[in-house]
Amino acid sequence: MSGFLDGIRCGDCECNVDWGERRNTIASIAAGVLFFTGWWIIIDAAVKYPAEGEFHHAYHTCGVIATVAFLMINAVSNGQVRGDSYSEGCLGQTGARVWLFIGFMLAFGSLIASMWILFGGFVVPQKPVVYPGIAIFFQNAFIFFGGLVFKFGRTEDLWQ
Repeated sequence: MSGFLDGIRCGDCECNVDWGERRNTIASIAAGVLFFTGWWIIIDAAVKYPAEGEFHHAYHTCGVIATVAFLMINAVSNGQVRGDSYSEGCLGQTGARVWLFIGFMLAFGSLIASMWILFGGFVVPQKPVVYPGIAIFFQNAFIFFGGLVFKFGRTEDLWQ
């Protein structure tokens, strides 16, 4: 899965750019843009609807949990999960796998919770303003996909 950016052809130009060498840079920038966009959307919703009745402030919890999951998922390298580069420590490879699993559970949980907030808090009650619910969902979706791009879009071969 970590080689999904290898087959991308960016036009047939004569510039002879080696995209393999820039893969980590491109994946990091894309993940950063996704992460930034997610937080930008929710900040916009919080500024536009500051009243508690329009946008409950407890809904920010999903984005915070998604951010923690983003950090947890990317704190463990693929080599540590495979057991190639991590054998010491109190839990070793098993600890790295458990940490990654908990990170993915938090990421999926926050994405599902944001859908629940969107539909349960804004669509089903037929509130006149639905944008805060949409903003919560898109914030968590952008953070989730940013985490996936940062985890699986980079390669560890260039680190050695």
